[in-house]
Amino acid sequence: MHHDANVIAEESSLAPDQSKSGIEIELYTDGACRGNPGPGGWAYILRHLPTGKEVECNGGERDTTNNRMELQAVIEGLAALKRPCRIELFIDSEYVRQGLESWVAKWKKNGWRRKTGKGMSAVKNDDLWKRLDELASRHQMKLTRVAGHSGHVENDRCDELAVEAAEAVR
Repeated sequence: MHHDANVIAEESSLAPDQSKSGIEIELYTDGACRGNPGPGGWAYILRHLPTGKEVECNGGERDTTNNRMELQAVIEGLAALKRPCRIELFIDSEYVRQGLESWVAKWKKNGWRRKTGKGMSAVKNDDLWKRLDELASRHQMKLTRVAGHSGHVENDRCDELAVEAAEAVR
C-alpha cells in the first residue's frame, strides 16, 4: 500500500494505542546494495496501529554500502514522524541493532571514536549514526530482530523495495 508519509506523521498525533505494549507505530526497514560498495537502496514501511494506515517509501544512492543503506532506511522512517512516538522497529541488520543497543552509547562517550586493536579510530558511517541517534532519542523504541529473507512479509517487502531502488540508480 502506497500512501504519503505525511498521513502517518499527522495521524500519529491521534490518541495512542491502548494495548498493553503502548506501541503506536511499527517501523519495518531494510537496505540493499548491488556490490558493496555499489548502487544501493533503502526502504521502510510505517504502520500506524491506531488507524491501520501504512506508508511505504524507498530511495537509492549510486555509490554506497549495505551498512549505509540499512542505516538510511531507519533514518528515513524515523524522520517521517513529526512527533515523539512509541515505536517497534523491526530490522534484519545486526549492525544497526547492535549499534542502537550498545555501540552508540560507547561511541558518544568516546567522542564518536571506537576502540580497535591499535587504539582508537573514527566510527565508520558516523554521519549516519549521529543522525540516527538524534532521531531515535525523540522516540521510545523497542527493537525486534527479524531474520532476512525468511518469509517475514514486511521485511521481504522492504527488501523488494530496497532492491528496486538500488536497480533504479544503477
